[in-house]
Amino acid sequence: MRVARNVAIVLVLAVPVAFTPSGNNVAEAILTALTMGLLAGMAWMIYVMSRQNQLTLATLSDGRRGILYGAFGLIALLIAGTDWMFASGGGTLLWLLLLGASVAAIWKVWIEANTY
Repeated sequence: MRVARNVAIVLVLAVPVAFTPSGNNVAEAILTALTMGLLAGMAWMIYVMSRQNQLTLATLSDGRRGILYGAFGLIALLIAGTDWMFASGGGTLLWLLLLGASVAAIWKVWIEANTY
């Protein structure tokens, strides 16, 4: 039953793209809506996590807090510049390296903050 529902969702999204004269515009609108939903979900997750871990964030040193917030900021900039950076092979490689570095920085700060 779940598979049928998922197939129906894909078909509902694909019909306007395939059968309307401005299908490319519809596809761009659908992709933009999905991207905005993803970004809103990520922002909500960061907000909830920061509210649940206020004491942990408050006890971080200024340097560690700067690294943490800087890594989240770098991820936001990477998302904003995805189209520009993916235009070349070197940009794609740099994007992946910067994403990995920011995730590693977040992971390291989080692990250090939660070890006793």
